Amino acid sequence: MTTAQQLGAIVKSSRQIMRKDKGLNGDLDRLPMLTWIMFLKFLDDLEQMRETEAVLEGKKFQPAIEAPYRWRDWAAIEGGITGDELIAFINNDEAVRPDGTRGIGLFAYLRSLQGENGGDRRDVIATVFKGMQNRMINGYLLRDVVDKINGIHFNSSEEMHTLSRLYETMLREMRDAAGDSGEFYTPRPVVRFMVEVTNPQLGETVLDPACGTGGFLVEAFEHLERLCNTVEDREVLQESSIYGGEAKSLPYLLVQMNLLLHGLEYPRIDSENSLRFPLREMGDKDRVDVILTNPPFGGEEEKGILGNFPEDMQTAETVQLFLQLIMRKLRRKGMGAEVGGRAAVVVPESVLYDGGVAQRVRQQLLRDFNLHTIIRLPKGVFEPYSDIQSNILFFDRDGPTEGVWFYQHEVPIERRGMKNPCYTVTNPLKDEEMSEIRDWYKNQCENEYSWYVQLEDIESKDFSLDFRNPRKEKQEFKGPDHLQKTVKDYLSRVVGSQTNLQEASNTLRHIDKKSWSEFKIGDFLIRSKNSVELMDDVDYKQITVKLYGKGAVLRKTILGKDIKTKSQFLAKSGQLIMSRIDARNGAFAIVPSDLDGAVVTQDFPLFDINKDVILPEFLAFLLRSKEFTHACQHSSKGTTNRKRLKEELFLDEILPLPSLPEQKVIVEYNDEFNKLARLVRDFSDCCEESTSELADYFLDMRN
Repeated sequence: MTTAQQLGAIVKSSRQIMRKDKGLNGDLDRLPMLTWIMFLKFLDDLEQMRETEAVLEGKKFQPAIEAPYRWRDWAAIEGGITGDELIAFINNDEAVRPDGTRGIGLFAYLRSLQGENGGDRRDVIATVFKGMQNRMINGYLLRDVVDKINGIHFNSSEEMHTLSRLYETMLREMRDAAGDSGEFYTPRPVVRFMVEVTNPQLGETVLDPACGTGGFLVEAFEHLERLCNTVEDREVLQESSIYGGEAKSLPYLLVQMNLLLHGLEYPRIDSENSLRFPLREMGDKDRVDVILTNPPFGGEEEKGILGNFPEDMQTAETVQLFLQLIMRKLRRKGMGAEVGGRAAVVVPESVLYDGGVAQRVRQQLLRDFNLHTIIRLPKGVFEPYSDIQSNILFFDRDGPTEGVWFYQHEVPIERRGMKNPCYTVTNPLKDEEMSEIRDWYKNQCENEYSWYVQLEDIESKDFSLDFRNPRKEKQEFKGPDHLQKTVKDYLSRVVGSQTNLQEASNTLRHIDKKSWSEFKIGDFLIRSKNSVELMDDVDYKQITVKLYGKGAVLRKTILGKDIKTKSQFLAKSGQLIMSRIDARNGAFAIVPSDLDGAVVTQDFPLFDINKDVILPEFLAFLLRSKEFTHACQHSSKGTTNRKRLKEELFLDEILPLPSLPEQKVIVEYNDEFNKLARLVRDFSDCCEESTSELADYFLDMRN
């Protein structure tokens, strides 16, 4: 097995064991449990390496965790403390310890740790465990998990690298399970772009004051790591480059683990509210070179926090307070720096145009900072965590703003014809879709997606930054005469389509259903077993088959190393794909052309079509029938919630089929009917849009 497969198996087994424990409820409970267990194993491996180095150098070693609380004392021993004794040792203020003596329990001990200077690893450990609880109630299951995690070697660079990617995958799963934790997560393509544009350098300090699970800090760390050429470079990176703030206990633990796994030995993450200090007290020693963040949207701060801001700049809107903090924290040019600090900040649309404090914040930003670029993101970028439309502000402290570049990032061209073009959970923003912005940013110029606005134009709009793309074709307001013409045109096309449908229906009269032959499904569907072994460094498309005949869609594109099941099957355009579990609920579809080459597990069988028996177009039509769904239901066996399609039974199901010429006639009739249905839908959409246009027309007449 490869390292990735071994580690994947350890983590998977641990999570399966946790599912048996009644104290845990879903991934939102399991991931924090797994994280604190891994955290203690990681610390012990690191401490043992440090101790060995100290002995070789003839130095005294001061451990962060003393016996009998080290991992090696209670967790690494085969057949060690288990059951109720293990739960008591971890949870209780006082318990029998692994060495047989009675004393303070594990979590109580870890929470009591205190560094000599208020800033070493013991303080981090204490802060992590102050907000942490052991939720497992079965000590034997917990012992099994501990034994599994003991098989991970955090002193192996290969295992560390692999586990860091695996951990990122688990974080995404937890965020998906949470649903309401969008504040934790910014899509990786957006994060990478923001880091590339700000381009942190060795010797500079990088801060995310609302770091969540650490996406920006991990990306910045890896960016800086690629610049390291000497031991001294690495010391600078490790000791004085990456800083964050996260007040919530769960993400605080998660960001610690995330950064540790990616190679940052001592994450400097502030566990308190980043807004808790008065702005006026922040001086040059508190400033940083680069700030990357996606501050919480829509939150409200307590009144005590508001007193840290000037009276005329106080607001309950958290994002406005963070913007003020970011401006204050950016390093000034000339104060030990050749250039001023720079920032990239994700903000909601309302930040660009809200009045009151928001307007005064924009005024300060434009007059005291160089707000040089705003990237306007389309809807859906932050799905499923938030549907709020967002923007990225890029600014620095190199002087006042003279003008602002705007760039409107559009959804992929194949989605622009939709009634509501946007990104979705199943069609998320991808790295390659940021390539046009990257190219444009290197040589900013006006084009169909970008435009430049002078400061005086912004000032004339009371410092609003809500400027739309002037190159988009302006909508002409259309009056009743135009509306009447549009209605007449649509009705004419509907009548024409209805005539074509009537002509097609005449040919159906010659079809005699009594003459149809019965076929086993296996006569026209042949199981495809075109298998493939996944490669770690290759991107693969994964398919989701929707219920009730709603088609096959892209689930996600993912690196092979992040897919646990390495032996999979290749899907081809035009094949039938089914879900073994949900075929009885209509989860079957024809593979579309954009999913050609996607991979599926054996839970999604693929079938080639015997065109000598059935036309592919007729099969697509047949999938809409109750008869086909009933065939799937008849051949699905098992208990109520565990029914699965039995392939041999499915292929033996009998369905009546017309001859190939008759199939062609039916398909042509169905095509004409679908054309008419589309026309009617388009007409309905046109009527909706025309209502708005009519309102605009009369308002324009009033002016």
